Amino acid sequence: KMKAVILAAGMASRLRPLTLNTPKCLLKVGARPLLQRSMDALIQSGITEFVIVTGYLHGMIEDFVKAQYGDGISVKFIHNDVFDSTNNIYSLWLARPEADNEDFLLLDSDLLYDPEIPRMALACGADNVLTLIKHDLGEEEMKVVTDANGVIKEISKTCNPADATGESLGIEKIGKAYSAALYKELEVMMQKEHLENKFYELAFERLIPQGHTYKVLDVTRYFSCELDTVEDFENAKEKIPAELY
Repeated sequence: KMKAVILAAGMASRLRPLTLNTPKCLLKVGARPLLQRSMDALIQSGITEFVIVTGYLHGMIEDFVKAQYGDGISVKFIHNDVFDSTNNIYSLWLARPEADNEDFLLLDSDLLYDPEIPRMALACGADNVLTLIKHDLGEEEMKVVTDANGVIKEISKTCNPADATGESLGIEKIGKAYSAALYKELEVMMQKEHLENKFYELAFERLIPQGHTYKVLDVTRYFSCELDTVEDFENAKEKIPAELY
């Protein structure tokens, strides 16, 4: 049974003043906050189990989800109490009791996207699927480099934009075998190497030579939008298709 693991611990300091009193995932585009849009899309795709890793202003997120969603779905909250000094790899590590050796869909909580994207990822035949969007790339994006056969060679912010196929959207379908290998790798990274302040894609990269990788799913044709700055939010309100608003 597929569950969704949503990482929602970050402070989103680049979005101040919007995030001074509101966690990023509860910021609204149109009538609904980002987290609600995501959860609604996933529920439409048949997901009824959610694991949400919270940190900054976690009580607001818990209260919102409990008020918004009734008995039809199961939600487990995991709190990252060192959210201000760790990155999303640590939040993913904390989800281990719920996600290790499980099938799950991994998402960042701050994405704005067409509900068709997770539906496609879930329907895709491969056990492990990484969603990708193609556009002009710079330093900031999480870039994916693939070979001629579409096999991922590198996934990082630091690779040369010219070499990259596109940007990782931040939605991955993860099968049981990959999940078990991922948590084994994360255990080394967290407990021995103390890489708590990295992006979780570093673990994906380290799994490639061990034979664990993703099928890349190009979802460029569907609407998606990154929301890192106040300007991004203003742009999103302009760009979002009317039927998604």
